Amino acid sequence: MKRGRSKSYLYPVVLVFKTSNRSNAKTKIKIYKTKNIDEIIDQLEESILPGFPKGGKVLDLGIGKSFIDKFKIKHKL
Repeated sequence: MKRGRSKSYLYPVVLVFKTSNRSNAKTKIKIYKTKNIDEIIDQLEESILPGFPKGGKVLDLGIGKSFIDKFKIKHKL
C-alpha cells in the first residue's frame, strides 16, 4: 500500500516567496498538490512549512493551475 497523502485535492496551491527579506534574495515558486490552503497558511504562521525558509517572505499565494503561469510571468521565474 502506498504511504503518504494522495493527490485528493482538485487544485494545486501555488506559493511564491523570497528566501530572505534582502533585496537580492532569490525568488522561488513552490507548488503543493497534497495540501489545502488552510494547512499551508497555518504552517506558515507556525514556521514549519517544508520547503519554505524561516526568514522567507511570501510574495503571492494562489489556488489553481492558472496561477502557476501567471506567477511565473509576473515574477520572471
